Amino acid sequence: MSDNTARTRYAILGMGNRCSMYIDAIVQTHFDVAELVALADTNPGRVEYYAQRVRDQHDVDVTVFDPRKLADFIQRERVDRVIITTPDYTHADLIVESLHAGADVVVEKPLTVNGSSSTRIAEAVEQTGREVIVTFNYRYSPRNTALKAAIQEGKVGEVTSIDFTWVLDTVHGADYFRRWHRIKDNSGGLLIHKASHHFDLVNWWLADTPEKIYASGGLKFYGEEAASARGITPAERGTREGSEEDPFALDLRTDDKLKRLYLDNEHFDGYRRDQDVFSPGITIEDNLAVIVNYSRGAVLNYSLNAHSPWEGYRVAVNGTLGRLELEVVERAAVLPAEGGSPVDPSVSDDGQSNRLRAKGERLILQQHWEQAEEIEIINGEGSHGGGDKLLLADIFKGAGEDPYRRPAGLVDGIHAIAVGVAGNESLTNGVPVILEEIDLGLESASSSAQLRTEVSA
Repeated sequence: MSDNTARTRYAILGMGNRCSMYIDAIVQTHFDVAELVALADTNPGRVEYYAQRVRDQHDVDVTVFDPRKLADFIQRERVDRVIITTPDYTHADLIVESLHAGADVVVEKPLTVNGSSSTRIAEAVEQTGREVIVTFNYRYSPRNTALKAAIQEGKVGEVTSIDFTWVLDTVHGADYFRRWHRIKDNSGGLLIHKASHHFDLVNWWLADTPEKIYASGGLKFYGEEAASARGITPAERGTREGSEEDPFALDLRTDDKLKRLYLDNEHFDGYRRDQDVFSPGITIEDNLAVIVNYSRGAVLNYSLNAHSPWEGYRVAVNGTLGRLELEVVERAAVLPAEGGSPVDPSVSDDGQSNRLRAKGERLILQQHWEQAEEIEIINGEGSHGGGDKLLLADIFKGAGEDPYRRPAGLVDGIHAIAVGVAGNESLTNGVPVILEEIDLGLESASSSAQLRTEVSA
């Protein structure tokens, strides 16, 4: 093990489910180069849950601190890097404060939720010379890398268009309508919170930037109005009693981790992790369609549905030499157990082996005047086909030579939310939006990235 002074000192902000991946990476896999200094969250119960777990399971005496005193803590404890896994609307303030206090930042996607906060982050990077890394783990998934490689190798020639459909099922998709994401000011809606992943993939696959965006969509399944139209009365819902009979309810009492993280800590801040998906007050969309023009001429046709009976995505890349098709079934079905509540897909394989739709992935290439052929997808160990392991290695050990350029910086993070920011404006105004007319801080971010490249060279 390296001497402590040689290790990068980390503080993690935000103690929801997502922070686990980073905590485990620091105290286990990358302990030789990383040191977990502190954890912080506005909810003292949640932060203590993770702090105690680290102490008990890994014998690491981690500090808990008040995130309202972030800058002081960074400077006093000589924190090198801050990892941010807090709600999206808090990202900008925490990033800017961390940068000015002297720490680099690793932030979960999306970078932030709107153009003004994106500009603030870019200006802070330019002023401080610090670094912001945005974690796009989908880039590292072998199936998505295989598609990138095929495009990059010219298998379909010049790309003319991409059709991209993503469906979230009534387990995963519904969850965005229970949590803080359901308020658009908090998350930017699914066009930013969820689809920034997808837009980043397209930007990366094409090695290109979006220029013009048109979006359409609405709240058509979840929420009070849509539910009432189908005869569902929200007033009769939203209580924990009887939730075991409701396929749309999340019963926090049945999951020990969720119970200890959220249910047991509601009294600190009043936050409910299990709100009714058909209650009033939801301001995000559950059905979305977007058309994006790219600078070199390709057109993206994208759609997102958040109440599908299965989960996965389909991508078709059309080019001057042929077509690539990637189909991924992440969950083939959500099936009810006795009593009406859905089977927990994390522990059950029910419905995943149906002959019509089975869990799996396939990448097919068909060039003009030739038969279709399957391109092998080679998966590794761990989540996302081993992709998370590769991402974490790049974060903690440093990115080496990568022919696919998977590590993502500030400019990538801005381009990923750019389509969503413009898409939200298009949803409001009903007209296409030219991206260069929106201030996202790209000029400052690009200038900082160029300077960093020159210094490292």
